Amino acid sequence: MALPLDHPVPDLPDVSPAAWREANRRLLAKALGEWCFEDMLKAVETGDGYRVDLASGTTYAFRAVPGAYGWLRVDPDSITRTATGMLGNAIAQPAWDAQQFLIEAATTIDSDPSTVATYLTELSATLAVDAARITHGGETAAELRALGHTELECRMTGHNLLVANKGRIGFSATDVRRYAPEAGQPLKLHWVAVHRGLAEFRGTSELSEREILARELDEDTQARFTAVLERAGVDPDAYVWTPVHPWQWDHAVQILHAADVAQRRIVPLGESPDAYLPGQSIRTMANVTVPERYDVKLPLKILNTLVWRGIPPHCTAGAPVVTQWLRGLVERDPFLTQECRTVFLGEVASVTVHHPYLSKLDEAPYQYLETLGCIWRESVSARKDPEERVRTFASLLHTDHTGRAFVAELVHASGLEPQDWLRRLFDTLLVPILHVLYRYGVTFNPHGQNTLIGYDDNDVPTRLYLKDFVDDVCVSFTDVPERGPEPDGHDHVLPRKHPSIIRQHVVDQVFVGHFRYLAPLCADQLGLPEKTFWRMVRQTVLDFHKRFPELSERFAEYDLLTPEIPRYGLNRDRIVVTRYGDRALRHALYPNGTHPSPLAAD
Repeated sequence: MALPLDHPVPDLPDVSPAAWREANRRLLAKALGEWCFEDMLKAVETGDGYRVDLASGTTYAFRAVPGAYGWLRVDPDSITRTATGMLGNAIAQPAWDAQQFLIEAATTIDSDPSTVATYLTELSATLAVDAARITHGGETAAELRALGHTELECRMTGHNLLVANKGRIGFSATDVRRYAPEAGQPLKLHWVAVHRGLAEFRGTSELSEREILARELDEDTQARFTAVLERAGVDPDAYVWTPVHPWQWDHAVQILHAADVAQRRIVPLGESPDAYLPGQSIRTMANVTVPERYDVKLPLKILNTLVWRGIPPHCTAGAPVVTQWLRGLVERDPFLTQECRTVFLGEVASVTVHHPYLSKLDEAPYQYLETLGCIWRESVSARKDPEERVRTFASLLHTDHTGRAFVAELVHASGLEPQDWLRRLFDTLLVPILHVLYRYGVTFNPHGQNTLIGYDDNDVPTRLYLKDFVDDVCVSFTDVPERGPEPDGHDHVLPRKHPSIIRQHVVDQVFVGHFRYLAPLCADQLGLPEKTFWRMVRQTVLDFHKRFPELSERFAEYDLLTPEIPRYGLNRDRIVVTRYGDRALRHALYPNGTHPSPLAAD
């Protein structure tokens, strides 16, 4: 019987049953590989593959290719599950259910029911997005080549290291369709005026508060916002203006800061006319109306990839001064500026807002202290050459619905032999990172979304872009004269760590976090053996050592070629160590054993 005209027709599901099973199959393979890699589970060789025996009495068997750092690359189509039935018979069946696997593995990985239930929520949210992507397909790797940096960001699939990499606790299904990067939906930002008793603006030496507003808002919008404040009966000059993510305004600011809104300490101004697209971090927005305008990093009170996605007040306050200091190092370094042509996308201005009550509460959970503020960052569009193509390092790992890897497409388009193209990639990516590490004892936590590669019109890598300084920059606690006076003043804005920890940022984010996955893609689709890949990486490091012998003591201090590296398990940290308890501070990771390094001497 037909529905009456006034009865709403329900939307069709976003995913098909087949796509749901396929998304699960892939995530189950990833979970087996990563959880064995992090020593949460033990894989036993069987002669024709591997098996994992769980305390629940269930066994998962699979085929896998051993990879670098002791990783197993699991074949999703090979996984079977064996469980004892009611009649005592154990029957192996094809396995595809990642959520069932989590429940069955819970006691083996030593996690509690509350953590498992919450993690299953993250796993389910991730599967929903992955299954929708499989259902609807997407561009081929060849078609992705034509996309700009911002549009390409929306096609990526999240951090490779993390199994539940799109958990986004706090977002509804509708929010995901509206605000997640894969939705590709432009959005407009709300602006608010915050009384100077709560808010503080900071900028680099050339940027005043008025200069930022003139760059980001046209004259008509500024006049419209000023009129709102005048109608409210307040002095416009007594307020700092800042953008706010529309979701955050609705779900966090109007609730946690209800007293400030009611008493006109926070005054909503309205929307700005520009449209923005979110990157993979969700909270960083790129302007698509005027791409040369700044990227905007805004707090979101959602839990995703291990932490609440706010912005700590010490980060907003410290961003411009850290940028100013780093620019001073870079601009005085001809190797970085002239030869490498490295681009540091500066975090040039910020607004810091403290909660008037919770900021005075000792040990208040950090998620409640990071709800309002802003960082403006230089955009890729404003810094790149006209014909230059810029893409995240992470995009090289992307595989389209046909199985074609983006790295293979770029190599093919370049016309170079795979080995020659990869040599250009390693020189472009590693040499500036090595130089900053060895020369200055500084690292940027250069994971695949913080490092971007500039390509020429033949898709050959030519230079490196780096971003996300204040959140991730670390310096060694050893004396490094080349760093000069450091920008701490009376505040602690630069974390100081042992050189071995500084080195680990490069090892974990570049080698373990990306090359571990890139090497087998190059073997499968470019015919370059993994051993050759790792030899080339090692040679890039050795060539740098040879070129700068005066830094030899630091080569030992930040040893990237050591035979064993500490194991830092991000999945283990969430499910076993940190779990979901509220904390006053973002926590430090602690090592759990070691990995053999493919960069050690043969």
